[in-house]
Amino acid sequence: MRKMVEALRENDYRITPQRLAILKILAESKGHPSVDSIYDQVKTSFPTTSLATIYKNVAVLKDLDQLLELGFSDDSNRYDGNKPYDHPHVVCTVCRKILDPDISALADMTQELTRETGFTITRHRLDFFGICPDCQGRQ
Repeated sequence: MRKMVEALRENDYRITPQRLAILKILAESKGHPSVDSIYDQVKTSFPTTSLATIYKNVAVLKDLDQLLELGFSDDSNRYDGNKPYDHPHVVCTVCRKILDPDISALADMTQELTRETGFTITRHRLDFFGICPDCQGRQ
């Protein structure tokens, strides 16, 4: 959260209580919240906050590279302020839970792709889809 606040200040954005609430949700969330989820949490403390305010803040943080956006084909974008850099995800296709697995071989895979293709890899997105243990138990 400290890095997000610093980036906002360096770019002349005001640090309002509503903005701090949004930052806190994004920085502390392990669940990759959607804009609607962030809005639902913020409005409990700041009922006059609009959905547009959440969208604007998410866009600013994304532009400042303080937020990773995970776009999905059904337009249900989710956001990661806890790890705002490229990393793999495991997504439950039933409950939509998203986890961040630690995969040490990812650096090796990136180097191998560079060797095999000649590409300079600048970004990546690696998502695995399946059914989480909680949802498996319900079937």
